[in-house]
Amino acid sequence: MTDRTAADPHTPLRENVKLLGAILGDVIQRREGDRCFAMVETLRRIAKEYRREGESRLSEVQRELAGLGLDEVVPVARAFTHFLALANIAEQHHRTRRRRDYLRDPDGAPQHGSLGEAFERLIAAGVPPDALYRQVVEQRVELVLTAHPTELNRRTLLQKHRGIAALLAELDRVDLLPHEQGRLRERLEGEITVIWDSDEIIRTRPTPLGEANAGLLIFEQSLWDAVPRYARILDAELFQHTGARLPLDAAPIRFGSWMGGDRDGNPHVTPAMTRRVCGLCRWLAADLYIREVELLRAELSLQSCSASLRAAVGDAPEPYRALLRRLLERLAQSRRRAEAVSHGEVPEEGTDLEANELWSTLFLIHESLQEVGADIVSRGRLRDLLRRVACFGATLVRVDIRQESSRHADVLDALTRAAGGRPYTKLDEDGRRALLLAMLESPEPIPPDLETSHEVRDVLETFAVVAAESADALGSYVISMATSASDILAVEVLQRRVGVPRPLPVVPLFETRDDLAHAPRVVADLLAIPAYREQVRAAGDRMTVMVGYSDSAKDAGLLAAAWELHRAQDRLHGIAAEQGIELTIFHGRGGTVGRGGGPAHAAILSLPPGSPGRSIRVTEQGEVIQSRYGLEDLAVRHLELYTTAMAEAALTPSAAARPEWIELMERLADRSAAAYRGIVFDDPEFVPYFRCVTPERELGDLNIGSRPARRSAGGGVESLRAIPWNFAWTQTRLLLPSWLGIGEALRPALDSAQRETLQTMAREWPFFRSLLSLVELVLAKADPDVHRFYETLLDPPAAGSLGADLRQRFHSTVATLLEVIGHDQLLEENPVIRRSIAVRNPYVDPIHVLQAKVLKLLRESPDQRLQDALHITINGIAAGLRNTG
Repeated sequence: MTDRTAADPHTPLRENVKLLGAILGDVIQRREGDRCFAMVETLRRIAKEYRREGESRLSEVQRELAGLGLDEVVPVARAFTHFLALANIAEQHHRTRRRRDYLRDPDGAPQHGSLGEAFERLIAAGVPPDALYRQVVEQRVELVLTAHPTELNRRTLLQKHRGIAALLAELDRVDLLPHEQGRLRERLEGEITVIWDSDEIIRTRPTPLGEANAGLLIFEQSLWDAVPRYARILDAELFQHTGARLPLDAAPIRFGSWMGGDRDGNPHVTPAMTRRVCGLCRWLAADLYIREVELLRAELSLQSCSASLRAAVGDAPEPYRALLRRLLERLAQSRRRAEAVSHGEVPEEGTDLEANELWSTLFLIHESLQEVGADIVSRGRLRDLLRRVACFGATLVRVDIRQESSRHADVLDALTRAAGGRPYTKLDEDGRRALLLAMLESPEPIPPDLETSHEVRDVLETFAVVAAESADALGSYVISMATSASDILAVEVLQRRVGVPRPLPVVPLFETRDDLAHAPRVVADLLAIPAYREQVRAAGDRMTVMVGYSDSAKDAGLLAAAWELHRAQDRLHGIAAEQGIELTIFHGRGGTVGRGGGPAHAAILSLPPGSPGRSIRVTEQGEVIQSRYGLEDLAVRHLELYTTAMAEAALTPSAAARPEWIELMERLADRSAAAYRGIVFDDPEFVPYFRCVTPERELGDLNIGSRPARRSAGGGVESLRAIPWNFAWTQTRLLLPSWLGIGEALRPALDSAQRETLQTMAREWPFFRSLLSLVELVLAKADPDVHRFYETLLDPPAAGSLGADLRQRFHSTVATLLEVIGHDQLLEENPVIRRSIAVRNPYVDPIHVLQAKVLKLLRESPDQRLQDALHITINGIAAGLRNTG
């Protein structure tokens, strides 16, 4: 490290932000004129003063904006939005720079959570090296990318942002000459000019295929190179700390996807669409492999080879190149076929290249190089390629199918009615189980002349796609709104009746607070059925259950949902241990705290003791994908964090919660849920207030996702999906879903004889400590004064009573939380984040004022320019808070 960064390691970040801000200012002045630039500077000055002096300055921002015409509002909003996006790029790059500083300093402590630091700490704690080795090598972490619409940026802009990060990295070089520095600044100015002149608004609603195409960009952008790099680091650290190498076919981390397979409530995810998305995944995988194999073929001009390889290629003078030429032909054929499928066309005759064929060809080369004494050659590109095959297979990801449980009941209802029996939906749970078990005993094909509705036919055609796809292409079949054992058995029956040759693992998803409470009973009932238990045994005594964070929190509030999730997982693992099976919990987490978001490392360590064992699945959604994996160094860091958190949780589990903690937690959860539901579901004024004071109604009109914002037309909060529910409150800075009910739960305990117990829980119980830490972060990001500004301008019903009550509850929650954790101010132990929020606020404030103004005008007189302005402000606030839905 230089002396400058050693004194303050964050100085380079401030310099980068200052540089990007200055360039953006130059671009605005040149492209929009002096008046726009002067207005931006005035608003920035006033907003900074407001943050020092109080709410009156926010009104002054409004007065400054009053004289602006609509054509002037948009560039001002864009100015602040782009500045915040550039600040985010600088922060992301700074995280990679800090990581490299740690790795470069031979005398410094390793970065916390890194492979080397964690392995050293675990062995020092008494973990035997062979136990550490087994745990890491046998881990199965699957990161499941979803298409939830919380990434607002166009793919074009994301690529530009990545280019700016690369230029900042070049500027870090210590050997740059003055003219080289000048040239890099010119290139930055060029990129920012292009961004300013580009349309940042998504003009057409994306299709599921478009969402998948955008989502898969992350593999081409970073993960394709991050995975083998992570594997090299893991291999070296394992060897250093355990004396054993990472096997070539080991893949501690893999990837799944819901893009193109999540049909729950999305009419656009049709069977044909799922097939096209599977083709797109296979096409991109083949394309990436072709690039690598061509480079490998150029390298391997060796003539000596093993007898096995010689037998495969005959007397070719360059045997490795001959074998790789054949592999390239197979990959090219697979790519052509996959491209046709992705376009909805009939592919050419032939077969797709599967992972085992790709692996065996490359491994034959690897063995040959070792046999002829050229092992050093095999350690580079070839070994990286084998690592990729182990992780990505032939399709990059395995696509999950998700469907709602009642849709399967409708299919079975059609079958029973056609057979002249009692309709399936008229049976009770015992009757359904009996019927389904009988159907499993004698699986008959679906009658070709079965009279069905469009909805039933859609489900049957989806199973037909599952039957036709290869084992590489698909992952699990997830059942949302699962409430009973029959929901799982129904899918098992339908897979067999449609003729799926390799039935997908069926994964029940428990979402609401009540469903989570009943989840252990449902799983116990399933495992008590001999036919199902035998099926689990045939699958290697493995079973997966999914728990949903979003709907449970929307249903009962964050604290009650978090406790129900924790308790359900603890009980589920207990049942699995009794049955001798390995249970994988699939965590349906979102980006915001209100949807289970937060640091992955802390989340895993806060799971119940004994969980997650060696296997876990986690959804990665929206803007989280870019923030965690958008840059290669960041991606490697997050893969390391998952690996070390899993190892720590398994090998040094936290102590079980004390009985008095559990008893108090039950009371806290009940109080919190009662307070939350009393406002959100029981107060008749709440829904009209919510829809007026937030942009909830307008979010559904933005082209940021293929799935409708609501499960059904009309209705209250229960019909609203969790993403817009959180998204809307984030935009107005109250962040209500992430804290409502928590202060009301904590205060009575704090003011009673349980005060010491509560504060001990906050210090010593990882689950509770992590939960309160997330709430603390949310409260620090929230701003009730901003929320009150929206209320004043938009004049919602019950503004005088309900709005004031919500803000009073917010302030009370802040005071209560600080008392519980023993801090004088929020984020007292995290000054970096506290400063980041403080620095961003003056740039977000003008966007809030603009958004409230635009909302008012848009509701009075709809206009496309107003719609565009609203989209820009939504983007800007999301960039400023680093969160959307």
